[in-house]
Amino acid sequence: MKRIIFAFSLVIAILPSLMAQKKVVADKIVGVVGDKIILQSDIENAILDYKREGVDLPPDASCYLMEQQLSMKALVLQAERDSIVVEEDELEALLDNQIRGFIRQYGSKEILEEIAGRTIYQIKEDFRQPFRDRKLAEKMRDKIVANVKVTPQEVKAYFDKIPVDSLLFYESEMEIGEIVLYPKPSRDFELLAQQELAELKEQIESGSRSFEAMASLYSEDPGSKNTGGQYAINRNDGVFDPEFVRQAFRLREGQISPVFKTRFGYHIIKMESRAGDDAVIRHILRIPKVTQTEIDAAVKKLDSIRANLISGTLSFGEAVNKFSEDENSKFTAGRIQGPNGNYVTIDQLDKDLVLMLDKLEVNGYSQPQVYTDMQGKQAVRLVHLISRTEPHRENLKDDYNKIAQRALEEKKARVMQEWFYEKIPSFYVMVDESFTGCTPMQNWLKYAAISKN
Repeated sequence: MKRIIFAFSLVIAILPSLMAQKKVVADKIVGVVGDKIILQSDIENAILDYKREGVDLPPDASCYLMEQQLSMKALVLQAERDSIVVEEDELEALLDNQIRGFIRQYGSKEILEEIAGRTIYQIKEDFRQPFRDRKLAEKMRDKIVANVKVTPQEVKAYFDKIPVDSLLFYESEMEIGEIVLYPKPSRDFELLAQQELAELKEQIESGSRSFEAMASLYSEDPGSKNTGGQYAINRNDGVFDPEFVRQAFRLREGQISPVFKTRFGYHIIKMESRAGDDAVIRHILRIPKVTQTEIDAAVKKLDSIRANLISGTLSFGEAVNKFSEDENSKFTAGRIQGPNGNYVTIDQLDKDLVLMLDKLEVNGYSQPQVYTDMQGKQAVRLVHLISRTEPHRENLKDDYNKIAQRALEEKKARVMQEWFYEKIPSFYVMVDESFTGCTPMQNWLKYAAISKN
């Protein structure tokens, strides 16, 4: 149903509009809620944004977008009436995150500023009020639906209304845990990696080769090798290794770091550009090689852990906490994460892991396997198959939580709709006459003054 494209989500389509080479300029006011105005350009730019993103728009897209804008303005007004506030620190974090996203998308702050025709500071200021309004609207919506719950009877009633041929089909899902060990390279290979980077740095600083070219040729970081080692980073976002960030922000623009070590290996970094806590850098990673001796030692250790797991003298959670060297383990209790949290489907796993699971029973533990992780490091892992569902058509017994969540969202949507029915008459509403034929806006039009400007 096309209506779902514009379901009220409190998302403002403003990112591509700012970057558009040819932005719609239309300052005509086409809507007002209280003291909040909606411009023709708000609607037209949003339509352009959706088209750029490949969204299939219905013929009356402007009607749905106008209703969405009216709804958001009403929520912002009510939030102000209820003294709901957005703290400046919260707003700054949202703006900084958006700017980092732009820089990652366009490659550097210089390119971003060139395309936008504005400085980073000006871009942030352009977004400040829209972001504040969006957050106010989100908080107001959360307040309205805070106490909405669904009972088991309501969940069953919701499920019973779904036509049989519309019930979802679920592939087999698994809950998988793993314990990962990283074999330690010998001191000789550690020194070799450091020496290789020192030689690369010398060539770059002499001007005989560019940092970008050397990163493309020699870096062992699969995440940046194809972009000449480039990353957009922020001092506070926690995405990168703390030592990596510390070394980066010690540099001036154009400066190259000494060779240093993180848990991923050895690096050199070049500071390309910096704006406060945001920076664009390039780096080269060299991973010290490990020999079969170190790999065999890690396999032997995991064999011992597996024996204790099978005998029951060690629980899987204890083993993860005590032995796993995967950084994410402490946040996931060793569970492999997918789009649905702890549950993954076979197509979301790497082929080596799929082969490990082929003959593994639920509650079983695999033999240790040597593999190469996403950062290109050799590792050894032991896999625990915690649970597995059979492929099936959606039903209340197996899928109650998923069905209950959808039933809850539907109930929240009804509560929001009832809230708007009740509140619309309490707001001053003006709508341009060009929207009077919009079916989705009939509840607004009942109480709206019609502008013929």
